[in-house]
Amino acid sequence: MRKTSHADRTAARTASPAPRADAHGAVTVPRPAPEAAARLFLFHHAGGSQLLYRGWERAFPADWELCLVDAPGRGRLLGRPLIGTCDQLVDFFRAELEPWTDRPFAFFGHSMGALVAYELTRRLVREGRPLPSWIGLSACGAPGTARSSRDRHAWTDGQLRDWLGSVGGTPAKVLDDERLWRLFGPIFRNDFALVDTWRPDPGTTPLPVPLSAFGGTEDELVGRARLAAWAAHSQEFRGLHMMSGGHFYLRHHGRSIARHIIAAMTAPA
Repeated sequence: MRKTSHADRTAARTASPAPRADAHGAVTVPRPAPEAAARLFLFHHAGGSQLLYRGWERAFPADWELCLVDAPGRGRLLGRPLIGTCDQLVDFFRAELEPWTDRPFAFFGHSMGALVAYELTRRLVREGRPLPSWIGLSACGAPGTARSSRDRHAWTDGQLRDWLGSVGGTPAKVLDDERLWRLFGPIFRNDFALVDTWRPDPGTTPLPVPLSAFGGTEDELVGRARLAAWAAHSQEFRGLHMMSGGHFYLRHHGRSIARHIIAAMTAPA
């Protein structure tokens, strides 16, 4: 075994410590960069939290800040009332994210998070605010495409728990433990109501923002056709990226998705 030299010990003492995670309101930055070249906001799925993206910062450039966002009612915002409509959640995120948009930024959302990222971008366009340089929408069908269900929020507890178990992405202990279900069940119902009752505005024009779509090849909720339909909703569609797996395919493809995001955000305008 190599002995640690005096120089090694001195370097270890003088090395800069790893940056401590920063958190303000709905935004958590696991690796702050004081002079960040870009910020990537990551939006979670229904019933989820920013923990979906735990560790992703390690796959991105050191001078980028990944901003993990939580909807009210979970994580650091556990004590805040849940928000039950897409418009109200967009209002919330627009206010929470505004202080963070002072440099180039982009959005990536998974499932419900993709819907929120899309509607938030539309809101920024309408209000003439700074726009993301790119948005990535994962496991979410484009507006106007047929959805498999519109009433999950009205299912019985048994139906909802069985369905969540079949889709994956939810720890078994949350579904099997009555105490945990009493805590998390209302969050799932709230978020599914938000998604199930959302309706696209008629006559919506394509976004003036580059857009890429992502999905799992075995996802039975959102198939390739619904993902490919996003091409009609952006003036610059950057393509559809399919990866092995179901609705939560991204748990196994974080680094591959990161490479696509980096390429999209650094592509010439």
